[in-house]
This record gives sequence, structure tokens and C-alpha cells, in this order.
Amino acid sequence: MITIPTEGTTLTSPFPYRADQHAAALQALAVFLVQSEMILASWDSYSDRHTDTDGWPYDDESYGWRKVQRDTQTWRAFEPVRRSARYLLATARFQLQHIAAGDIEPRWPWQLSELAQAYDRLEALRTEWAQTREAMRTSRPTHEEFIDALAERNAEAWGYLDAWATHGHALLDLHAVALKAPAPAPIAVANPAQQPAAGQSAVRR
Repeated sequence: MITIPTEGTTLTSPFPYRADQHAAALQALAVFLVQSEMILASWDSYSDRHTDTDGWPYDDESYGWRKVQRDTQTWRAFEPVRRSARYLLATARFQLQHIAAGDIEPRWPWQLSELAQAYDRLEALRTEWAQTREAMRTSRPTHEEFIDALAERNAEAWGYLDAWATHGHALLDLHAVALKAPAPAPIAVANPAQQPAAGQSAVRR
């Protein structure tokens, strides 16, 4: 498990969000990054063993259900991060504005944008799923129909979850640099919950 350093100046969130809460959120992200990498490695290993040289699965049904397992595991692994993801992003943007230009990696602004877009799409999927569940109260689907609907949501979410697995380390890197930066003057920052949704994120696989 990655231990998040807390010593130093630390450019923490400009809205009410304690340093220990921020550290806990970063720790949850670090755990997700490890778990998602393990999930992906397991999937890649399975895929390599169960497809031919052209990439076609030997058994479509078994292959499909193994992919469903991958999607479900990744969705569940992200849940602890989701609760504080918007605040992590807002804090990272704040930190990015106050660290020295020479300490900024050129990829960070783009990665933060990718993470924000992926998060917005994941939240939209959560809302859509809540509406689907409500509709199911009256439609009373079979167990198989319910599982298929849930698998479809997780499949659509996987690319956005993978964006967090791919670019989430930028939040940890920014935090590490912010620890060494001088404390900024207090400024007013909008509540991240009021920020507008963004578009779609790129998919790695």
C-alpha cells in the first residue's frame, strides 16, 4: 500500500476539507490504482490464454462473462475514490495554480481534464442506473434481465474507470510537488459540486 506523505506546506483544498481527509482520499486513490492494475493484468492474462492469434475468443460466452467480471470489479474498486473524486480534482486544480511553473509537468492539465470528463460520465451513469432501478420497481424484470442491465452499465463505465486508472497518478504527483511549495494566499474558489459536467473521456483499451 502506498503511504501518502503529509509533512510539508501542502496546498490543501481551499474549501472546508481537512488535510487528513485529503490524505485519506489520496490513499483511497492509491489503493484503486494498485487494484485496477491487478484487475487489468488478470484480464490481459485471461484474454491471452483464451483467444486465438487474431484475438478472437475460443468461447464467446465464457469470454463475455469474464469481461463482465472485470468491469464489475473495477466499478467496485473505484467506489471509495468516487466519494471524494470531485474534491480531489478541485484541490489538484488549486495546487496547479500555485506551484512553480518549472515544477509543472506538461501533461498534468490534460490529465486533470481527462479525469474530470471521466468522472462526470461515471456520475451520469450512476444517475441513469438509479432511474433504471426505479423503473424496474414497476416493470419487475427477471433476474437475468437485471444482471444484463447491470453488466451493460459496468461495460459502458469501464472506459471511464480505466481513464482514472491511467491518469489518476497525476493527482498523487501533484500532491507530492505541492508539499514542497510555499503556502499561497487564501483565495475564493467555487464549490466543485457546482461545476458543469464535461464531455467524454478517451478509452485506453
